[in-house]
Amino acid sequence: MSSSREIALLTNPAAGKGRGLRVRDEVLPRFRSAGLTVRSLVGRDADEALDLARASVADGVEAVVVVGGDGMVNLGLQVTASTPTALGIIPAGTGNDVARTVGLTRKDPMAAADRIVRALATGERRRMDLARTGGRYYATVMAAGFDAVVNERANTMRWPRGQMRYNLATLAELRTFTPRPYVLDLDGTEVRLEAMLVAIGNGPSFGGGLRIAEGALLDDGLLDVVVIKPMSRLGLVRTYPRLFRGTHTTHPQYERHRARRVTVAAPGIVGYADGERFGPLPLTIECVPDALGVLA
Repeated sequence: MSSSREIALLTNPAAGKGRGLRVRDEVLPRFRSAGLTVRSLVGRDADEALDLARASVADGVEAVVVVGGDGMVNLGLQVTASTPTALGIIPAGTGNDVARTVGLTRKDPMAAADRIVRALATGERRRMDLARTGGRYYATVMAAGFDAVVNERANTMRWPRGQMRYNLATLAELRTFTPRPYVLDLDGTEVRLEAMLVAIGNGPSFGGGLRIAEGALLDDGLLDVVVIKPMSRLGLVRTYPRLFRGTHTTHPQYERHRARRVTVAAPGIVGYADGERFGPLPLTIECVPDALGVLA
């Protein structure tokens, strides 16, 4: 069998509290029964996983298929973006926002595997844009406000695990959080404002279905820059549930801009995208059109 019919299956063993490995064992026979040669890869940590994926792409595999959540998808992006190698997604994490955006669900991993097999057989690819900053790519949303501060605090906490850690971090930050002064550069136009939250969306959602960048499209060559202007803490809490429905866009403190290249600066904020830490602001993010082929 030629190397063009070989795929790398990269699994996050910690995804979904161990669900990643169980899902891998479920879908692996499906790929092999379709006549594919499968390199089943598990890294001891993110760095090793990245090295394994990069080596597979260098060897000419047709696709890198990731089993996990948005963090594992983000890792896969780094080695497949702007290359002929396709990315396949078997959602098995907590958030799965990238998978959800391309129509995949965690509930049915075999359906995701079937779509990958079919796309490999037909040559079909869903083309999508990516966002890039500092040489790293992301697919969903760059959090650069209150949500990013919560993520940063949660990463310093050893207890509890899972979603409760983020709930406690949210409560801790909510007591002291105040609007930050932001400077935005939108395709060369400077905007100065105060905001509770700024998010730069390539796709519409992050954080397990929070549709902060409602209306963002994966193939329009643009980034959606969402601003939540100052509001009370109670107002922020009341608005939060609307993010799951995307109805926050009618709130008077909501503002949206669209640009190909964005620089965002604010004191005391570390940017997070696809759930991964990207680094302190200021950050410059650019849209990279048609950067990725997804097997979906």
